[in-house]
Amino acid sequence: MDLIKQIKDSAREVGKRIVLPESLEERTLKAADKILQEGLAKIILTGNPEKIKAAAARLGLKHIDQASIVDPASHDKREQYIDLLVELRKHKGLTREKASELVEDPLYLSTLMIKNGDADGEVAGAENATGDVLRPAFQIVKTKPGISVVSGAFLMSLKDREYGEDGLLVFADCAVHPDPTAEELAEIAVATADTTRAIAGFEPRVAMLSFSTKGSAQHEMVDKVTRATEMAREKQPGLMIDGELQADAALVEAVGKKKAPDSSIAGSANVLIFPNLECGNISYKLVQRLAHAEATGPVLQGMAAPINDLSRGCSVDDIVNLVAITANQAANEQ
Repeated sequence: MDLIKQIKDSAREVGKRIVLPESLEERTLKAADKILQEGLAKIILTGNPEKIKAAAARLGLKHIDQASIVDPASHDKREQYIDLLVELRKHKGLTREKASELVEDPLYLSTLMIKNGDADGEVAGAENATGDVLRPAFQIVKTKPGISVVSGAFLMSLKDREYGEDGLLVFADCAVHPDPTAEELAEIAVATADTTRAIAGFEPRVAMLSFSTKGSAQHEMVDKVTRATEMAREKQPGLMIDGELQADAALVEAVGKKKAPDSSIAGSANVLIFPNLECGNISYKLVQRLAHAEATGPVLQGMAAPINDLSRGCSVDDIVNLVAITANQAANEQ
């Protein structure tokens, strides 16, 4: 399955508005030019228009003039955004004076644009730390109703197509939350199912992983997974989910039939939910290195609107791909 091609094709169809607040960062500007050339999204850049155009000219970029440019220091909706920010943060004592400073911060401006319906998603992090990217997101966009935890999913493309969905599996949480409670683990499962539909384009079959299968071991860590499974079913009735399952019972048909014969998920799971970040992070990196899988992500999930964080070591193609993913997430929010 050529996942990236599929994601890009879907992004072209939905035509979402993605804001890039790091508009003078060279890789970001090159990525914006490529995205516009390929028609993957409508790009909004936040920054000084003259500086952006000069940087684009210096880099020989030919498509930046197709982007919308919003100057944080001077734009038509400045006062509207100040009012919105004050309203959202007045319970924290935010003054209008402080709000007028924050709306000139491209990261705050970008999230305000999303909250106000002027953009559909955001990609940042090429030059800003994760905390700086997510702080305004938590304050302004916040999490989805019924979701209190943000998590990170990886789309794992395997050379061996025997497993998952024609060789594609979705792993979570591999990036954000160290030790989720049963309630939080259920939220991660539901959010990952939504991510799977939005980005991978298939119906999730979710396995809640443990070192036990259907009571083969007794431990409070196992109990957490079984409680989370029931909570996830309550949160999203009709979701194909089961647990607790060991990894081989989740993935291998013969093992699943032997260890969990009454399970509709065992042996055919395409989404794996790990009991904690330690397990998830170690597992995705082992699969990536030892099975030579292509790992796409992390895709942040649980936010009320798609806001994704890049590694500061990202490439131009990483940015392009994450914008396409973000566009697909935005389409699924409708």
